[in-house]
Amino acid sequence: MKIPEILAPAGDFTCLQAALDAGADAVYFGLGTFNMRARSGVNFKPADLPEIARRCETKGVKRYLALNAIMFEGEADDVERTIVEAKPYVNAFIVSDWGVIELCRRHGVEFHVSTQMSTSNSLAVKFLASQGATRVVLARECTLGEVSQISRAVPSVEIECFVHGAQCVAESGRCFMSHDVFGKSACRGECVQPCRRRFVVKAVDLYEDADGNPVHADAKAQYEVEPHTVLSARDLCSIGFVDRLVEAGISSFKIEGRARNANYVKTCTEAYREAVDAVASGAYSQELANRLRVKLESVFHREFSEGLYFGRPGVGQFADSEDSLATTVKRHAGVVIDYFAKAGIAQVKIQDHAIRPGDTLQIHGATTGVKELVLGEIRRDDEVPEVAEKGTWVTFKAPRCRVGDKVFYVERRNF
Repeated sequence: MKIPEILAPAGDFTCLQAALDAGADAVYFGLGTFNMRARSGVNFKPADLPEIARRCETKGVKRYLALNAIMFEGEADDVERTIVEAKPYVNAFIVSDWGVIELCRRHGVEFHVSTQMSTSNSLAVKFLASQGATRVVLARECTLGEVSQISRAVPSVEIECFVHGAQCVAESGRCFMSHDVFGKSACRGECVQPCRRRFVVKAVDLYEDADGNPVHADAKAQYEVEPHTVLSARDLCSIGFVDRLVEAGISSFKIEGRARNANYVKTCTEAYREAVDAVASGAYSQELANRLRVKLESVFHREFSEGLYFGRPGVGQFADSEDSLATTVKRHAGVVIDYFAKAGIAQVKIQDHAIRPGDTLQIHGATTGVKELVLGEIRRDDEVPEVAEKGTWVTFKAPRCRVGDKVFYVERRNF
């Protein structure tokens, strides 16, 4: 049995550490340009590469740099400079442009073909392999049966598939709507997601008077489309059929979410790590899958679907809700102002949400990652307060954290 790699997103150092602590086998990230999250602000800088590599190498985790936007004429020098600069620190580059592939070949670096290339058959995979690709991220439109056939037809090439996260209404995410409406190209990582918005239908009157005014009084009538989310695809969640994905011969399970927060990265990585390990040991069951699904529901998500793994175009692929359905939400409570390592005690200044014993808290930090705890006794010198209000400070038992780490109160939501 081939045990797939768990590939987690990393938008910053807090997310990176969360992925490492949660059991990721590999992470993927961007450097601010030429990737599909260029505008989102969730990118590292070239100067961060040595630290990224150091942290990952400590845990034997691979690093993949996303260079999967299209490249225009005159930009090759900048892309080539990025490849040369990143080459010592990454294991492979994720690409979708033939020009970028040529640059990877020129510098002898490993590259994976992005889902943006819409590879959906074994002939295409074989051709990409002949050009040097060591891995192909299949089009999201491939069914589970097709994924299995492709992986068996080309065993020399690793097959990567998305298993969780946001989906795009367009073919493999190659959408022109954002560019048409806002001048921000999805193919350049600038998408502002107009598909997630509300829409109206406007009546058009073909009859005008001599001055160009509509003849009918109701010509400018407009109607809000119901449901609002006519172009907003549901999120993919494959936790219920992880065993079948493993059987299909997939080499890497990719979790979408470089624009998501560190708790999302931690939760999703932990869930798929546990599921894959259970498949490997023979312990995977529907009961386990159901429990992990509940865990996944605690972080940002739209309605879940099985994607297109079981048929195109798929039934019930569009979201009914515009908002996140996460069963928990983080409320900023305060910041760590000291940590006493020998005693395992954190001193926290409460800046916003009050906290009480029994509350669930999370501590986030670039080095700490994400640590969760149930708050025990709180103290302020010799005082044992029942609540820590805004503007006060308290100490309490906590996992290792650092000065400046953010502390969040985790609120449970009921739908």
